[in-house]
Amino acid sequence: MDISAWIDRHGGFTPDKHAICYGDSKITYGELAARIGATAWVLQNEFGVARGDRVAFLGLNHPDEIVLLFACARLGAILMPMNWRLEGPEQRAVMADCTPKVLFADAGYLPRGQQILDAKITRLVGVGPCPDGMITLNDLLASGGSVDLADGQGGEDDPVLICYTSGATGRPKGVVLRQKALQANALNSRHMHGMGSDDVVLTTLPLFHVGGMNIQSTPVLYCGGTLVLHPAFDVDATFNALPEHGITLTVLVPAQISAMMDDNRWNSDTLSGLRMISTGSTLVPRALIRDVHKVGVPLIQVYGSTETCPVATYLTAQDARANEGSGGRAAMHCEIRIVDDAGRDVPAQGHGEILVRGDNVMDGYWNAPKATADALVDGWYRTGDIGWVDGAGFLYVDDRKKDMIITGGENVYPAEVENILIEAPDISEVAVVGQADEKWGETIVAVVVLAKDSTMGMDDLVALLHGRLARYKHPRRVLFIDALPRNVMGKVQKNELRQLVSEPDGTKNATEGAAS
Repeated sequence: MDISAWIDRHGGFTPDKHAICYGDSKITYGELAARIGATAWVLQNEFGVARGDRVAFLGLNHPDEIVLLFACARLGAILMPMNWRLEGPEQRAVMADCTPKVLFADAGYLPRGQQILDAKITRLVGVGPCPDGMITLNDLLASGGSVDLADGQGGEDDPVLICYTSGATGRPKGVVLRQKALQANALNSRHMHGMGSDDVVLTTLPLFHVGGMNIQSTPVLYCGGTLVLHPAFDVDATFNALPEHGITLTVLVPAQISAMMDDNRWNSDTLSGLRMISTGSTLVPRALIRDVHKVGVPLIQVYGSTETCPVATYLTAQDARANEGSGGRAAMHCEIRIVDDAGRDVPAQGHGEILVRGDNVMDGYWNAPKATADALVDGWYRTGDIGWVDGAGFLYVDDRKKDMIITGGENVYPAEVENILIEAPDISEVAVVGQADEKWGETIVAVVVLAKDSTMGMDDLVALLHGRLARYKHPRRVLFIDALPRNVMGKVQKNELRQLVSEPDGTKNATEGAAS
């Protein structure tokens, strides 16, 4: 069976239970099952979508993005959710690489959709209320039929999702995930969260990112719970949703948590309904973890990537307080290894590259056989992350392998510097990168966002590291800027920072300090 069976089965067992809440709309499992079948019919009969064909979606989070995922699963087709934050040329390149038969877009992104599609290959359809004259999914559903589960062509080995990476290291790559990857991921998430049919998940992260789609959103539908979907993150809307819907689980990246903590509604009473908050995607300061724990809510970290669907390791609520800063143990249906540059397992608690294996791992990169061969070795996905596992099996991530700085022949992982600096109340954000240097190979540069009213200088910053890190790990240069460049999941875009520190005119909007 394909994964749309999740919804059909719940539609049979609990047809009147709310599956998705979106604004004023409440969609039951019975209604969701019917809409998936009808949408599969539209894809098949209006656009000729068959097994292996691609269907694209461009817009903010919307229930029909979920509907399209399961409708594609029924047909053996593939959904490609598009990053709405990209510019037109970037989106056009993704469309050219993936060549979808149809592009669905919400009203706000219809103009962009018209700009980026190739009319010879792709047709454009609106989602939700759209301007007059634009054909919409609702129009097509009004006069269509249905593809029942028994009539579908999809199965667990069919690719169902293509998520394009951010392209930080070059051209974005389309990560291909099979239906069985989403199934394995749902099982991992269920164990991670102790998730069940009574849970109500709030999703504010973008569904075009595998974290927004798969850390909790698809798993809660697998479990028969309720998904409360917001178009995008908003502090007021998030606080309002907690009591209104009885939210029990949510995923928030550190930047979102910080925004919530700056509001006077952040307190034990307001958050009392939450069983836990999941986080990850970037450096999670231990001070932030402790501050969340002070209001009585476990903050659990998940480690993974687009290529792992994404859940690869995680903490549980029971482990969260005692293992601050850890990415947790290997997921229930997943394996990890730590290896050296030759691919050999390192000794216990040794540092090396993190490898992941399991049904949750990607099938490969779309149209990129060499990149696929480089990333998948004997069934193991090479993450490119460096980490170590303690005696109890908890993973700690040092940094990205490509972010490692080699200065004077010594290896420095930026995260170990960042972890100390971010604890300082004068520092709001920090990222450490390497800069080419004729003498040392690379020197260390800290790019810092100061807290409001802070007067911290270079010497004050470096003093924070004295006695805690070897001197060769200390920054030789500091740039003070207004904000770090981040993607929609909160990850710092270090490629942009490397460009900032390397170009002669790159510091024109920054205040610079040098080691004394």
